[in-house]
Amino acid sequence: MTDQTKFDDLIGIIAPACISQEPEDLALHSCDWWPVAIKRRQQGRTPMRPELVVRPRNQDEVSRLLAWANQRGVPVTPWGAGSAVTGAPLPTQGGISLDLSTMNRTLHIDSTNLIVRVEAGKIGIQLEQELNEKGFTLNHSPQSLNRSSVGGWLSTRSSGQFSSRWGNIEDLCISFTVVLANGEVLTMPQTPRAAAGPDLRHIFIGAEGTSGVITEVSLKMFPLPETRRYESIRFPKLHQGLNAVRQIMQSGLRPFLVRLYDADESKHVMADDRFADSVLFVGCEGIREVAMAEMHTATDICLRSGGEAMGPGPAESWMQRRFDFSAFERTLDLPGGIAETVEVSHFWSEVEHTYCVMKEALRPFVDEVLCHFSHAYPQGTSLYLILFGQAVDDRAAENTILQIWDVAMEAALRKGAAISHHHGIGYARRKYVAPYLGSGYKIIQQLKETVDPNGIMNPGKLV
Repeated sequence: MTDQTKFDDLIGIIAPACISQEPEDLALHSCDWWPVAIKRRQQGRTPMRPELVVRPRNQDEVSRLLAWANQRGVPVTPWGAGSAVTGAPLPTQGGISLDLSTMNRTLHIDSTNLIVRVEAGKIGIQLEQELNEKGFTLNHSPQSLNRSSVGGWLSTRSSGQFSSRWGNIEDLCISFTVVLANGEVLTMPQTPRAAAGPDLRHIFIGAEGTSGVITEVSLKMFPLPETRRYESIRFPKLHQGLNAVRQIMQSGLRPFLVRLYDADESKHVMADDRFADSVLFVGCEGIREVAMAEMHTATDICLRSGGEAMGPGPAESWMQRRFDFSAFERTLDLPGGIAETVEVSHFWSEVEHTYCVMKEALRPFVDEVLCHFSHAYPQGTSLYLILFGQAVDDRAAENTILQIWDVAMEAALRKGAAISHHHGIGYARRKYVAPYLGSGYKIIQQLKETVDPNGIMNPGKLV
């Protein structure tokens, strides 16, 4: 079958209106928010480009498309909203970009059991607004809330800004429906909890479309909080702030907001070049008396750790601009502009040294290496690095960003840190999955061979 005719018999399986080979569509699905992809596009290069874009209208069309592609060995790469920052939705072997944006309905809101069921293409901010109007919230709030989809959250194992209290997407997901590579539709049981063998959800959560296409999702939802309380605390030394956050999380308190910035990033978040300390934003929410008591105790822990309370203002200001990505975008738009983010996680006993090692290793590549700790647990925390720099041109910027990934991942592996906390693997981290998982990597390979024996699902990623 020639390249010109290999998609001809797709007509009749999928409505022609759902299929596009328009150059603008192909270009759109050739670049996500991975800075390397953006730098390549700025050079006029889109090496990971689909041959066809399909926008299915329902689950049945997804099933028919995958069955067709599986029989013919045509690669299929799921596309949520294109907001991934590691190249996860980029088609490494051409084929079909399966754009789920038209499958965006809210299917059911269950106010008794606090569950909302939606199609996978639903954009986060739209769902959140719908729930807010009815007095509910998702309590999942990634920075990309206004540009990411529910299916994308599950596929990349997303984490939101309020995860320290409410958990990550795997904690918030009740159930989902997934279409396998052969077109078979698999619906996970929907119960509060079960002990019926391994939890099959985790074959697909975080798999980035390599094991199937998630089409419908049931998520937990929560009543809007009665009140929110904030405090901003400065620490002369970063380790004082880390010690305070550790004590807060190990004390049984569960603030919804915990963000500790190092001195370099504090200058930005405080909008004050003279600010020379680390700063911690803390937020507690819920029933008024409980939130007030939690905030009082959390603040007391911070003061005993060497912090100084500055009042709620800076934390409240951050809440108002927490989805602002413009500084990052402006830097990438510059010829030769370098901007990248790398997030890992580690235990409390290791995370400060990991921070020092990674920050020092990355300094030679950029002008600024900023850092914050934004997802905390009783056992440890995430470590989020933001890099800004300037190269002579976009090709040099691309090469520098690729070097940054190599250095960052090798440093994380040396320190025993998780190579990703919530941005996923995509194309950026693909070669580091095997050394990170060790002997467990063969289990991932065997799962892939079982659910996708012809290797059509998002090839070139994860395995």
